[in-house]
Amino acid sequence: MEYKISPSLMCMSLIDIKQQLEVLNRRADMLHIDIMDGHYVKNITLSPFFIEQIRPHTPLILDVHMMVENPADFIEPIAKAGADFICPHAETINRDAFRIINQIRSLGKKVGVVLNPATPVEYIQHYIHLLDKITVMTVDPGYAGQPFIPEMLGKITQLRDLKQQKGYRYLIEIDGSCNLRTYQDLMGAGAEVLIVGSSGLFTLDSDLDVAWDKMLDQMRQARHAA
Repeated sequence: MEYKISPSLMCMSLIDIKQQLEVLNRRADMLHIDIMDGHYVKNITLSPFFIEQIRPHTPLILDVHMMVENPADFIEPIAKAGADFICPHAETINRDAFRIINQIRSLGKKVGVVLNPATPVEYIQHYIHLLDKITVMTVDPGYAGQPFIPEMLGKITQLRDLKQQKGYRYLIEIDGSCNLRTYQDLMGAGAEVLIVGSSGLFTLDSDLDVAWDKMLDQMRQARHAA
């Protein structure tokens, strides 16, 4: 199986954004963009304006992860800015999940949902069949560089088994500490999209092309061992 690779742009060098984006355009499958409001998580990163600025400079799928308390306030601006996937946290749409899903679809975008480590798959059971992607957080949300939570491997396998049994179409994506130490376990559990950030890509070498090759070597080793 070939895994889709989605670099997290909050971890890239914004000083070298043009040069790094040129490398990613040649090598990545999609780009992961974190939107944080400073309330849902105590951090503020990228924004709809950032999406709008990079959209003309990349042909890749823009996958937007919404760590915000009120997703409905952000969905239309994010869609207009050029997002392809719009992915709120399941915990933030419990009151109006079907309305939010329909809103995203009506804007011509794909629908993803993000599950925090402590949120079970059963939380989304009534609309899981409507999803294009499910992101499993393998760290608590909000900051880069946190330690991997191994208890999430069972959740990934549960989603893989459900997908196979029910014929669901969602991609299983992993967000948090995807790197040499975790690739083998993630691949064995059923991961399909790996979000790579500081530990998995951007700190492997100052030359992003070299860093990418190192990352691919690590993934190949893990795939053979899985």
